[in-house]
Amino acid sequence: MATTYTISDLAKEFDLTTRAMRFYEDMGLLQPEREGAGGRNRIYSARDRTRLKLTLRAKRLGLSLTEAKEIIDSYDSPRDTAPQLKKFLAILADHRQKLEDQLVDLQANLKEIRTHEKEANALLAKAEKAK
Repeated sequence: MATTYTISDLAKEFDLTTRAMRFYEDMGLLQPEREGAGGRNRIYSARDRTRLKLTLRAKRLGLSLTEAKEIIDSYDSPRDTAPQLKKFLAILADHRQKLEDQLVDLQANLKEIRTHEKEANALLAKAEKAK
């Protein structure tokens, strides 16, 4: 019999709230089976667990959930991995460029802060000397 998980099992394993798990389901990242009265009980498969693990890895890389879903969904397609890898590389290249742009902005901000700190320290030293 295949391994299955409850929403609480996966939430605990990955240190998530059940609300986050339901959000990932709403985004189409997870597709649990439903059991019980009115389908209230979610039953997650090993595939859902893997998809959740990949989603969290993509988030750690800073990818959006939409980007994560695109990448993960591409692995559900036929076994030709070349299109999957090309898609993955394109998303990573785009994300890397955004991060590099942010880094340039951050470095400029840090340079400006250092300049203001230097000026403020010089003014403070002058003010204390005048006492």
